[in-house]
Formats: sequence, structure tokens, C-alpha cells
Amino acid sequence: MKKKPSLSLYWKCQLIGWSIASLYWGFAGYAQGGFNFRIGILQFVSDVALYMLLTHLYRNFALRHNWQQLNLNELLKRIIPSVFILGLSYTAVTIAKIYFFRSYLLNGFHVPFSMIYRMLIMEIFIAGIRLMSIWLLAYHLYQYARREIRLTKENAQLVILTKDAQLSNLSAQLNPHFLFNSLNNIKALVIENPVSSRRAIDLLSELLRTSLYGRKDLLATVKEELDLVEDYLELEKLRLEERLQYRIEANQTIKGLMILRLSIQTLVENAIKHGIDQQKEGGLIAVELTQSADHIRITVQNPGQLSAMMLGQGLGLKNLKERLEIQFTGKANFEIVNQSGTTVLATILIPIQ
Repeated sequence: MKKKPSLSLYWKCQLIGWSIASLYWGFAGYAQGGFNFRIGILQFVSDVALYMLLTHLYRNFALRHNWQQLNLNELLKRIIPSVFILGLSYTAVTIAKIYFFRSYLLNGFHVPFSMIYRMLIMEIFIAGIRLMSIWLLAYHLYQYARREIRLTKENAQLVILTKDAQLSNLSAQLNPHFLFNSLNNIKALVIENPVSSRRAIDLLSELLRTSLYGRKDLLATVKEELDLVEDYLELEKLRLEERLQYRIEANQTIKGLMILRLSIQTLVENAIKHGIDQQKEGGLIAVELTQSADHIRITVQNPGQLSAMMLGQGLGLKNLKERLEIQFTGKANFEIVNQSGTTVLATILIPIQ
């Protein structure tokens, strides 16, 4: 069964607005006495029909010339003369209508048109200017509001699309970087410790599964990220043996919260590459996660010395900064600093989702 087409908001407003105006005029005439109901009904119908026609013709003209796209100054230059023209049209139609109905429906009415014209022109013209000004203001304010809402939606969609494209690009960039490092670790183990390489291959398969199947997810739970980090650290420990010690501390209450995928992993990878690998005796990597009222605080501490080159050229850290900025629209914070001259502390603050 076909659904009956409904009236648009424009036509509903036209019908309601002009009907209310005509009923008001009819009530005013009735209150003055001597009201003719037959003429009153014809006046109501003709008022609604003719004034809707006048304003609808203006609307079509404005749409055809794209007035709804004009800025305020340009639109005002067109509205002011339009009010005057519509006011004159309203006056001509109204006087002609009044004279016609009285001439043909009232017995004994013999007043000449020129007299009716002189008696009513100023009053009706002023009323017409007032009514058309209200109509034009309401119509163009509505069009302006629609345009602003549409532009706001389009801009918001553009921002979202841009953000998704940037994050997807950064995520695609990071996955190979992470996996190539893991493969290099396996290569080293195959040569140095063939027995441990079997366990390393198992760990790599788990890292591959997590990285490849989760690559479309921009966020991960704390538990998922820490599982990945633990596998990676175990893989690195097979290579570095006693040179690498690590500790991970996180409350159970925050393990279900969402953080940026590969964020802790990036810091840990950076800590090994620029910290542990550069120290002859190795050292401890300490990962700690705590929760405040509205943020998750992630810290990764490792032995070593922070260098400007490491900050400026590291793909992982640069990638992490950009992803945090885009994903959390400036509400996340990342810093990495020297601590006591012998350790480096990296800190991420992520708003709780």
C-alpha cells in the first residue's frame, strides 16, 4: 500500500500562518458588527489562497536565483525592495478582492472603485508591508538556519573522515614498523639461540595475530594492550636474556578501560631500542598504569639518556604523538623526559572513555 505524500513544513507553515491571519481579520470584522458570514468565508478562502500564491511566487523566484546562498549583506539588498514589491502586490490584490466581493455580493453597494481605493490604500499598504516583512524575515531566517545546520554537519563529517583517514594511515604505518622489529628479534635468536627460537616463533605468531586482526581497532582495552606488551617483552628477553628485566603494574579495576592501541607497546619498544640495547649491563623496564578521576596515567621507565635525535627522528614516538592528538582531540598528553640523569621516563595521560 502506497504511503500518501504528506505536506512539507513549508506548506504547513504557509497554511497555518495565513489561516491564522485571515481568522484574526475575520474576528476583527465580526467584533465591529454587521458581519456577513458568506463574505467572511469567501474572504478567508481567498485570503489564504491569494496570499499563499504571492509568497510562493516570491519563494520560487528567490530559489531560482539562489538567494538562499547569499551572505547577509547581499541578501538585505534584495529583501528590502522585495518587501516593497510584495506590499504593493498585497495592496492591489486586497483592494480588488474587497471591491469585487462587495460589488457582487452586497445588494445596493454602488461605491465606485476609486473611492474604495482612496479610502483603503494607505491602511492596507502599511499592513501589507508589515505582513510581508514578517514573512520574508521568517522565511530567510529559516533558510539561513538550514544552511548553517547543513554546513555544520558537512564540516563535522569532513573532520570525522579526515580523522579516520589520518588514524588509519598512522596505524597502517605503525604495524609494519612493529612487526619488522619482531622479525629482526627472531632472526637474532635463530643464530644465537636456536632452542629459544621455537618459543620466539610462538610469541611472534601471537603478536602477528593480535596486530593483524586488531589493526582496524583504533582503541584497545588495557588488558589487551598489556597482553601484547608482555608477549613482546618475553620475546625480547629471549634475545637479551639477563640484560632485560621488566615489571608491569596495573590495577584490575582499569584493565577494561580503553586506551590507544599500541601506545604502551610503542613506549616499551622505544625503551628497549634506545635504553636497554644501549646499556652494556642492560636494566629494568618498569610499566605502571594508574587511574585518576578522569584520566589513565601510563608510565614507562628505562635506563639510559634521552637524546634530541631520538625524539626528532623516531617513527614510533612521532606516530604516537600524532595518534594521541587526533584520537583524543588534544585532551591526551604525552611527554618523555630525563630522570636523575640515568633513567628516562615516558608518560601518557589518556582521558577515560
